[in-house]
Amino acid sequence: MARGIVVVIASVNRPRELGRWVEHIARQTLKPCEMIWAVTSQADLPEGYELGSVTQGFSILECPVGLTQQRNRGLAHISSDPEYVVFFDDDYVPTASCLADIVRAFEIMPEVVGLTGTMLGDGICTCGIEYEEARALVERYEQDRVFPERPSLEPWEGLYGCNMAYRAAAIEGQEFDENLPLYAWQEDVDFAVRVARGRPMGRTDAFAGVHQGIKGGRGSGRRLGYSQIVNPLYLLRKGSMKWRKALVMASRNVIANHVRSARPEPWIDRRGRVVGNWVALWDVARGRVDPMRALEL
Repeated sequence: MARGIVVVIASVNRPRELGRWVEHIARQTLKPCEMIWAVTSQADLPEGYELGSVTQGFSILECPVGLTQQRNRGLAHISSDPEYVVFFDDDYVPTASCLADIVRAFEIMPEVVGLTGTMLGDGICTCGIEYEEARALVERYEQDRVFPERPSLEPWEGLYGCNMAYRAAAIEGQEFDENLPLYAWQEDVDFAVRVARGRPMGRTDAFAGVHQGIKGGRGSGRRLGYSQIVNPLYLLRKGSMKWRKALVMASRNVIANHVRSARPEPWIDRRGRVVGNWVALWDVARGRVDPMRALEL
């Protein structure tokens, strides 16, 4: 039997979404041995919750701004001896059996060190999915839910940061790269590749949920546009991303931002991203590949 599972959630400027995790956890058929909220200020918290509070396995940490720093503080704060650690985004809506399904999948596949689940809906590339719609997607899925006799495992080069679960032993001594600032684009891939070291991990049908893709709290288009170019090249130098993937990822973003900047989506600062792309390309041409430079934009 598993010793337990810890849930870590990093959040900035989304008190409504973060507060819903109280309900999400209450619905779980398997409760976590700890839940940790890593936030940057009191303003990130729903009403009635205070920075620094620790009650019955529920901790609220005040952290420096930045996804990697927040997740690292969350990891460092784990006080139990869990067998599994799962990172969720604040706007992820899990099924009621999500945590139990994660544990069951790991027990069935003892060789696997990391898993990301099935997306019932993902609003990251759209205007986002409203909470009521997300709950409806989850409830429809739960009506006919049957845990697979043998969960699937689709190998991935990395895991999806909104819902990534690890064996605690596999991530012992590992940290998220704090040279990837703020939203820390591609930090999930970097972390997963370093953890894997040739061991199996990937996407599975064993657990599921909806990623709302809320647009608040993500920061400026210029900074993200800069990270879209520099972060993949930085990871290429580190060895946690293959050159083909880095090139395709950076090129695809440059093309999309330029093509769509004439008629940008209301929820995306395409023109800001274009500016960030060009600043990044100029820096790369001068031999400067430093993700922290995004903080200067």
